[in-house]
Amino acid sequence: MSDVLLEEIKSRGRTPAHIAVIMDGNGRWAKQRGQLRIFGHREGMKSVREIIESCGDVGVEILTLYAFSSENWNRPKLEVAALMTLLKHYTLSEREELKSQGVRVRAIGRIDDLENSARDAIRSIEDYTAGGDRMLLNLAINYGGRQEIVDAVRTLAGDVARGDLSPEEIDENLIAGCLYTSQDPDPDLLIRTSGEMRISNFLLYQLAYTEIYVTDTLWPDFRRENLYSAILDYQKRERRFGKVSSSR
Repeated sequence: MSDVLLEEIKSRGRTPAHIAVIMDGNGRWAKQRGQLRIFGHREGMKSVREIIESCGDVGVEILTLYAFSSENWNRPKLEVAALMTLLKHYTLSEREELKSQGVRVRAIGRIDDLENSARDAIRSIEDYTAGGDRMLLNLAINYGGRQEIVDAVRTLAGDVARGDLSPEEIDENLIAGCLYTSQDPDPDLLIRTSGEMRISNFLLYQLAYTEIYVTDTLWPDFRRENLYSAILDYQKRERRFGKVSSSR
């Protein structure tokens, strides 16, 4: 079935260059099975692996995954510690496969605020996959959209204070150039799993005209066919960016 969907996607064209994903539902998936939440996070790593591979097969150039938000620190300490351990395990267990697929990993967020071992693990996989030229994988870790905008404003405020920039020169392009994703085009498609109708402080500036696809599927169950269905739905849409529809 997935091969049929893949061929349909390729025949239609207009594949999203940049897909962003809010990977939600790991805890609920585990609870439904009488397990601790960390079991859902572990199972969700299988979906991460399959979605990365599937995006590469389709021709997606950038995949941005919401891995750990700045608000996730408010979760139980045991769960946070387990997530950090899982993050470090991922950087070691997946880096060979990512490199072989031509995937370059980049972390976005306040990475310097992480504990040394987690920060070092992230920097290590970034360095190891630096030569990847098939797809960019952004891992949003200790990330918050409002924090990102605050950091951008602080950068511009510093330029103004030094006399390198006047307030009148600040425009959308300058702000975008100070974001963590300054080198990337805005996402074409945002996918959110688990049916929640919110963007949860994710890429607030970048999602202005992104197409949004919400599915009730929990993240550990979201696999290749689910991704292809989301892309096919995207291909049916007319992106107007505030303009009048061409059919009217």
